[in-house]
Amino acid sequence: MRGRVARWMLALLLPAYLLLAGCAGVSEEEPGERVAAGIHVVQAGETLYGIAQRYGLDHRELARWNRLGDGSLIYPGQRLRLSAGSGSPAAAAPDADPVDAPAVSGWRWPTAGAVLAGYAQSARTASGILIGGQTGQPVVAAADGEVVYSGGGLAGYGQLVIVRHNAVWLSAYGYNQQLLVAEGVRVRAGTPIARMGEGPGRQAALHFEIRRNGQPVNPLDYLPRAH
Repeated sequence: MRGRVARWMLALLLPAYLLLAGCAGVSEEEPGERVAAGIHVVQAGETLYGIAQRYGLDHRELARWNRLGDGSLIYPGQRLRLSAGSGSPAAAAPDADPVDAPAVSGWRWPTAGAVLAGYAQSARTASGILIGGQTGQPVVAAADGEVVYSGGGLAGYGQLVIVRHNAVWLSAYGYNQQLLVAEGVRVRAGTPIARMGEGPGRQAALHFEIRRNGQPVNPLDYLPRAH
């Protein structure tokens, strides 16, 4: 009798044990893997081109699906769609604002100095402007927002800070000597975020960008005339 009960209990419990053992053998996704179907979370040091290659995609399409403009400004923690999908940003006009995404008011100059090179005047300022000054002088947030990147991992920008102002607008500050803010920090317009470093030709300068839906725009169209 005891033997029959033992065999019955074994037959009952064995499937549950095998199920639990199978679940225990499933490892968590490594950083940078898809966290959901069709999504990639950007990791430090990744580029749009490298991410596109990883998934067998065209980097230009990936940039378009995610409203990234030329795709040169991506930051750790950013979630990227890996397909156009239904209702994706690609379905709207490239310069269309998402619903309830307000414009940024009160833009201010990020540092004191003359404009050394205007927007799109050269390959180095194809996406922004170059502002001169003195090495070590303060660089401040041009508007209220959240620091979404602070580091030196994006080629061509040196020590860089990116501030996201809302779902549409962000600003970028490159060629810094020293970074004063960490990612995730909320800043107000005028908050010191970095100290000016050296740009092309070892000249003290700040590379400054404003982007709308990922597309670079001329900062001089938004900054006050005098500074």
